[in-house]
Amino acid sequence: MVLSSPFKPLQLKNRAVLPIVQGGMGIGISAHRLAGTVASFGAVGTISSVDLRRHHADLMAQTKGSRDKEFINAVNLVALDREIKAAKDIAQGRGMIAVNIMRAVADYAAYVRQACESGADAVVVGAGLPFDLPDLTAEFPDVALIPILSDARGISVILKKWMRKNRLPDAIVIENPQFAAGHLGATSLDQVNDPHFAFATVLEETFALFRELGIERERIPLIAAGGVHSHQQMSELLALGASAVQLGTPFAVTEEGDAHINFKKVLVNAQAEDIVTFMSVAGLPARAVRTPWLANYLDKEAKLQRLAKPKACTVGFDCLQHCGLRDGNPKAGQFCIDTQLGFAMQGDVKRGLFFRGSESLPFGGAIRPVKELLMYLLTGVQPVVQAPVPMPTA
Repeated sequence: MVLSSPFKPLQLKNRAVLPIVQGGMGIGISAHRLAGTVASFGAVGTISSVDLRRHHADLMAQTKGSRDKEFINAVNLVALDREIKAAKDIAQGRGMIAVNIMRAVADYAAYVRQACESGADAVVVGAGLPFDLPDLTAEFPDVALIPILSDARGISVILKKWMRKNRLPDAIVIENPQFAAGHLGATSLDQVNDPHFAFATVLEETFALFRELGIERERIPLIAAGGVHSHQQMSELLALGASAVQLGTPFAVTEEGDAHINFKKVLVNAQAEDIVTFMSVAGLPARAVRTPWLANYLDKEAKLQRLAKPKACTVGFDCLQHCGLRDGNPKAGQFCIDTQLGFAMQGDVKRGLFFRGSESLPFGGAIRPVKELLMYLLTGVQPVVQAPVPMPTA
């Protein structure tokens, strides 16, 4: 069922969808169930491409104990194919199914090709500048290409590079590092709160850039991402000129979110003081919940960075092109991000790394269905939560 909206639809590749994009969250937090459900209501559901074999027992059994990088990467492509097809089956032609792919992963190009071959409606790329995305997708002209950037300078670089290839993005996600979860679009911790990342500033500068380059304002929809959690906020961002909003954490804690229930409980119970920003293994700032594992790691971080030296990958495949632990980079995190995010997906509170945005959640500590979240964002109407029925007394 496609939901009705008081807002102008988001136009992507001649398709009109609700102006709400569910952000990609890995490992396995946004897989086929969440993405397919979001799309089934007419919005954009997004599958995170990273290490999706973890959602498939047979594929995990095949790779158990393996240190064959090429084999594990090939198995993950099988998992991505399965997830896209399962999401599209849930969506039944409604909305759009996107795949989020990190430019920073070693097998980035293979993931892009697989997403297109498996029928994804859009490819969304963050964690780096995807200069080659038009080339990689040249045989799939109907797939929407959407880079994630944080400021007008990065947008300018991408536009000018792509224009030389006679290609423009079909949309651009503008992610504000001050509020977003996971890896952030800033180069250092002290830049995360830089005012030049403010939505109003980036939108205004981007529209000025469009005029300078002769691009019609409506040609490239801008999608505001990071900290969006209310109908009022969505209305304000659309009034500033954004064509849509993207949310991650609020979707991660819905009933249809693909992670373990313990993962959702950690996110909904986190207080402001529990949410910390630190340097991740990719050498970029990241935002997560201070769980026992993260607290213990941060206590030892300085020592681990002093002792950093190159070492063999502990999971048998190079998930990131640049990994602080594997490469011995003393300025980056000294842990295996795939392992810690895998624990989080499984709901392991003691050992997991739980990425989370900085802002409060729409329904507080409640875990509600995707439909209710979408309805709240579109209308501002909070769902009625029934009180528990009292047990009969003897």
